[in-house]
Amino acid sequence: MNLVELINNLTPCVLRAGKRIMDIYQSDAKKDFKKDGSPVTEADKGAERIILKELKKLIPEIPVISEENVASHSKIPPRQFFLVDPLDGTKEFLKKDGLGSFTVNIGLIESNVPTMGIVFAPALGRLFYGCKSSGAWEYTDGEKTKICVGKPKNSEIIALASASHRDKETNNWLKEHKITDTTSIGSSLKFCLVASGQADVYPRFGPTMEWDTAAGDAILRAAGGKTTNPDLSNFVYGKCSYKNGAFIGWGSYQE
Repeated sequence: MNLVELINNLTPCVLRAGKRIMDIYQSDAKKDFKKDGSPVTEADKGAERIILKELKKLIPEIPVISEENVASHSKIPPRQFFLVDPLDGTKEFLKKDGLGSFTVNIGLIESNVPTMGIVFAPALGRLFYGCKSSGAWEYTDGEKTKICVGKPKNSEIIALASASHRDKETNNWLKEHKITDTTSIGSSLKFCLVASGQADVYPRFGPTMEWDTAAGDAILRAAGGKTTNPDLSNFVYGKCSYKNGAFIGWGSYQE
């Protein structure tokens, strides 16, 4: 199964997972807390069940590392594996602030590089996907549009920052690069907005896990962008415990 076929086969289950999330969003979503203190809801768990069942049916030979499947976090990363975050932006999901900054994420890693990603923002009805062989796309309101990082503009550079994890290091980086126009938004939508040219760069110094970033990162790379460590070295996957360090997602603004 090539990457385009994989996207086509996985998209229906991503949409079903999104519907499950919205069903719970529109009711009274109750939260529990994981050992690390982060919130988890039945929306996280229900969406994950849908995705893991489909991955097992479609392509059982590829291992899956998923946020809510704690046992998978101790697996030694193979050459090829999926990273799944069934509900990225649980804090934004619980806020019910009308911004819809939460997503369903599936990313494929091959030889430490994200090569395919699907990101669905169910509250916004925005589906993003991409792979190295066919570029990046958005499907919204029945229309499919190819997306790419914006060309450098004369206007101010727009940077994206986390809505829930803004930190001093991010502020310092923005100051050093003389970027004053920033937008705060949650989840992997930040990668997708840079990929579609709606923003120019995404610096992140706060903690993330690989399942938070893989799908959006794959889409950004497919759209002509890149993700690096702050020193511009390669940002890779399959790290110890699947924990990310600081990174920069580059769109039209690149060093």
